[in-house]
Amino acid sequence: MLELRPGCECCDRDLPPDSADALICSFECTFCRDCAEAKLQLRCPNCGGELVSRPRRPMGKLERFPATTSRTFKPC
Repeated sequence: MLELRPGCECCDRDLPPDSADALICSFECTFCRDCAEAKLQLRCPNCGGELVSRPRRPMGKLERFPATTSRTFKPC
């Protein structure tokens, strides 16, 4: 199950579980759309994988399967 990390690893912008601006790689590294497109050219700086839109968990499932609160911040 995806962790749904709460923020962009590059700029630390908040990315709530229902955010359409969250992008991830296959290792779940998480970035906002602005950083992913402008700074990273849609490539993960950690693994080199492509960054794609993060799926959104239905609000009814978030109570039982909450997003993580653990943040990763590595300024780009």
